[in-house]
Amino acid sequence: MSKLVVFTLLGGDLNQGFPAVTAQLWHHNQIFKITGSLPAAPELDRLYQRWQLLYEAVHQRLGNSQRIKVCRDDITNVSVNDFDKVCQNLQSNINTWLKCESFQNVERRLRTLLNRDDEIRIIIETDIVLLHRLPWYLWDFFDDYPKAELGLINHEYASPQVLRKSSTGKVKILAILGNSVGIDIDKDSYLLKSLTDAQTTFLVEPTRKQLDEQLWNHDWDILFFAGHSASLTDGETGEIYINQTESLTVSQLRNALKTAITRGLNIAIFNSCDGIGLARNLAELNIPHTI
Repeated sequence: MSKLVVFTLLGGDLNQGFPAVTAQLWHHNQIFKITGSLPAAPELDRLYQRWQLLYEAVHQRLGNSQRIKVCRDDITNVSVNDFDKVCQNLQSNINTWLKCESFQNVERRLRTLLNRDDEIRIIIETDIVLLHRLPWYLWDFFDDYPKAELGLINHEYASPQVLRKSSTGKVKILAILGNSVGIDIDKDSYLLKSLTDAQTTFLVEPTRKQLDEQLWNHDWDILFFAGHSASLTDGETGEIYINQTESLTVSQLRNALKTAITRGLNIAIFNSCDGIGLARNLAELNIPHTI
């Protein structure tokens, strides 16, 4: 049986620090709660923004299509070596931050309760967009627990009310293949078609009306999207490009998605870039899982 560890960061931000950080471990009906704190780390914000700028610049220099929309005011000439250096600095700063003395009590206590071969679900609970974006998997802690997986949640959430429905014996997937200019989503389609225990309905570059109809009038277990997407307003809002002329935010699909969740939609999977806004908006609808 897997173990669950939830880190909760409250009452602060990277510029002020977090005076109250808790880690709760659930296993075999036992609960362990450990408390600590994290200092201010404004350099993480600066490094992340720099990493994002260089990521876009390197991709454009290599001739790749633009994936992340960010301001490029301070980027003029960049090399892959510059990008690699920022990546290393970001990883180093994350580990320095999490190795601070005020947080070591949390990590040391957890290590006494965990074994290297444990299957562990590690959840970061926070409402701060930048903390959702940080590459937490670069934390050295994950090197010692190879079966640990990472997830993110907001502070406020609730279990959805789901209507009972008859089982067909197969997982029902609604697969949206959206705007794919410059990217290859043929493999997504191939893999979905090869699933023997699933019944997949494909919408290829659908209109909003076609997508609404499927969400409102049919039962789905999984919603899958492949194509272009973006996060707007500093990661607070996500949008998907359903075809070459139309994009939709989660709020525009809110009522249809809430109905689908009530009818059993359990997982949303987005194989698209810069999707933190999508994940945050879907979490507000209390969908159980977003990948």
